[in-house]
Parts: sequence; C-alpha cells; structure tokens
Amino acid sequence: MRLRNIPGADEVVSNSPYCIQNATEYKGKWNELLGNSNPIHIEVGMGKGRFLMELAALHPDINYIGIERYTSVLLRAVQKMEELMLPNVHFLCIDAATLPEIFGKGEVARIYLNFSDPWPKDRHAKRRLTSSEFLARYDKFLAPDGRIEFKTDNQDLFTFSLDEINASEIWHLDAFTRDLHHDPVLNDGNIMTEYEEKFSSIGNPICKLIASR
Repeated sequence: MRLRNIPGADEVVSNSPYCIQNATEYKGKWNELLGNSNPIHIEVGMGKGRFLMELAALHPDINYIGIERYTSVLLRAVQKMEELMLPNVHFLCIDAATLPEIFGKGEVARIYLNFSDPWPKDRHAKRRLTSSEFLARYDKFLAPDGRIEFKTDNQDLFTFSLDEINASEIWHLDAFTRDLHHDPVLNDGNIMTEYEEKFSSIGNPICKLIASR
C-alpha cells in the first residue's frame, strides 16, 4: 500500500523542535543532547505515536524516541505533540537500518517494535524488523541488560520472529504469548497502539514477545 503524500509534511518535520535533525552527530552523546542521564527507550516504526506518548506521560523519568521513516505519518505525531508538549519525547525521521549509525554501544535501554510491516514475500525477509539482520543491528546499541518488546497480530510474522530469536547465538526469549489480551502476566500494564485496538476489535489475537541477550 502506497502512503498518501501530505503536502507540507516534510517542512513541518524539518522545522519541528520535537524532530531531531542530523541524528548521526549525537551518537554516543544522546544524554548530553537530552540534558539528563535517564534511560533511552525507542519505538521503531511508531506510526502516529499514541503508544509512545502514553508511555512517556506515565514515565517522565525515561527518554522516549520515536523512529518513523515517512514524514506523512510522522506529521500526525508532531501535531499531537504540539498539544501534549511532553518534554521526554523526541522523533527521528530515518530508515531503521541506520540505527547503529545513530546510537552508540549500550546507549538504548529498550526497543519497542509494534505491528511492524510483515514484508510477506520470502525475498524481503531481511527487511522484517525481527530478522537476524535487524537483531544484529540492535545488538550494537542496546544496553547489556536491555530488551526488545514486539507485538503483532500477524501469526506468520510472529512465528518467523520466534524462529529468528531461537536460532540466534546472542538473543533468547524471556516470554511470549499468542493471545496477549488473555495473558494476565504479559497483559499487565499493556498500552495499546492504534493498530492493536483496531485488530483486536475484529477478533484478531495479539501476539507479544520479549527478548534479551
């Protein structure tokens, strides 16, 4: 599905104080830029940012950085932030493949992956955000005690993700479920994304896994 281009989105994202430009300049220096030593959590493919902003409001002592590739999508998050003005939220308009060029070793404490593009064709498997290629990228900047949290309603993508982690010599599964909303442990404190609300409302069970090293 092609994204609809929104006139002016590029300009808004470029000029927003919530969108950090030239992100590679801050590799290894993010806490200096953010003005504190609080942990950094990132959401890769954050969409309109509902999940990230709700988390940030609940945890003001954590820095949240949303990653979104498309300005037409990020525009909605910027507009919402102009209402909420959360001091611990920032955005990056980048391709997720460049994350190791932006964050230094151990600089990120947690990675959220929510309803990522499943890239269903086998030849595109390496583009999936839970592929071995992306897991290797995360290893370069996730803190030693950091973790990945992944949610999806796509059963095939979830099976692929479990297999990729189980096949890894670095990563291991801490917990997983194929029916999050009926799992009293993993669903405790769960914050729903826009897609999660949409898909669960039509009866799709939500899958979640937590992985660490």
